[in-house]
Amino acid sequence: MKNVTITGARSAAVADVPIPRAALDFAVVKVLAAPMCTEYKAYAKGQTSVGLGHEAAGEVVEVAGHSRVSPGDRVVVMPQYPCGRCALCLAGDYIHCEHCVDPLALTGNTAGTATYAQYVIKQDWLLVPVPDDVPIDHAAMAGCGLGPTFGAMQAMTVDRFDTVAITGMGPVGLGGVINGVYRGARVIAVESHPYRARLARELGASEVLDPNDDVLERLLEATGGAGIDAGIDCTGVPAAQRLLVDAIRRRGRVAFVGEGGEVPVHASRDMIRKGITLHGSWHYNLADSPRLMRIVREAGPQLEKLITHRFPIDRVSDAWELQLTGECGKVVLKPWE
Repeated sequence: MKNVTITGARSAAVADVPIPRAALDFAVVKVLAAPMCTEYKAYAKGQTSVGLGHEAAGEVVEVAGHSRVSPGDRVVVMPQYPCGRCALCLAGDYIHCEHCVDPLALTGNTAGTATYAQYVIKQDWLLVPVPDDVPIDHAAMAGCGLGPTFGAMQAMTVDRFDTVAITGMGPVGLGGVINGVYRGARVIAVESHPYRARLARELGASEVLDPNDDVLERLLEATGGAGIDAGIDCTGVPAAQRLLVDAIRRRGRVAFVGEGGEVPVHASRDMIRKGITLHGSWHYNLADSPRLMRIVREAGPQLEKLITHRFPIDRVSDAWELQLTGECGKVVLKPWE
């Protein structure tokens, strides 16, 4: 099967590797849509890798014995390889599992953990059903397209009474605009890149503020001086994280989604006196999958705007070069085109 590899700085190849086989509770999924996340950073730096990608949607093609899924089922492939037995996994918070397994060692395969490939193996309980009326590319947005900010809004109970500020309009932040608008919240985006600022407006952001302006003052003005009800950082940049802590109202909620960054938080001034709640959101609880799939179904036109480009697997370098410009929303790799 075809499998993307990084061979050097801004250099990639598509290698031929063995098709994985089903074993134990691991099913084989034919990857029909592989959303592209931050792998372009490894491509730019030349961090060689053969196991790229953590998002996919496709069709089950093989199971081993009794399984929760059957060949022909359309599914979204959830990330990682958690143990399925610890308290976190059993509670649906598998993304935080501290006992992840080695799927290749368990199944005897030599490949199959990458989603930038034509096939992937995954435990059957991590394959979320896709309704018949949902396009497979849209279903794939249940990964990082919508997932991290959906999990953040679930944790912060965001609703139509809230004003939510989202910093960073990369694909994850743009997905946050869709999530917030779907819930009826007023969404204020913070972004300097013209392409992504424009796309945020098209997706329903009521305002888009440039972080190079007096953005804190403008957020306070937009809320009558009280501060925003909820904030989500999708940048991982300390200045953006700190901005939300400063802009949040008393008893407000802030979620950090963007990876990286060390932000100073004052225990008394920020946490105790202001009474805010800080959340870390990596993904979402597995039990909330049906709710997210409902958003996927009902927000179809918005998702088609979020997905700005599609590339066949043999043009993965072109896709990464596009991502490096920032002139895109969510990019989807198509392994069979």
